[in-house]
Amino acid sequence: MIDESQIQLFKQQASICKTMADAKRLMILHELRDSEASVGQLVSSLGLPQSNVSQHLAILRERGIVTTRRKGTTIYYSLAHPKIGKACDLVREVLADQLSQNQALVKSLGHRGKQA
Repeated sequence: MIDESQIQLFKQQASICKTMADAKRLMILHELRDSEASVGQLVSSLGLPQSNVSQHLAILRERGIVTTRRKGTTIYYSLAHPKIGKACDLVREVLADQLSQNQALVKSLGHRGKQA
């Protein structure tokens, strides 16, 4: 039976998953996976409006997914934990596997259609 501490952990996991269930936030996390970046650097590399990037970073920071470091007037963002990048990679690998399986299925169905 699942105890209360496990239930709380599942709730926190769901909260993080909801936070990361946004393509723009995933793009930001992808950019931060290897090095920290400022809002301006993220705007430049992602081609998103500054206000939009700032809003998403605020949500990621509030949920503890990214951390900040101030240098002068510039704030640099980085992943709070390297495993966040690994988790994103794992999900992408699962999606790539599913896509590959779906393509193989479509291909096999196409061959069957030609044989009929």
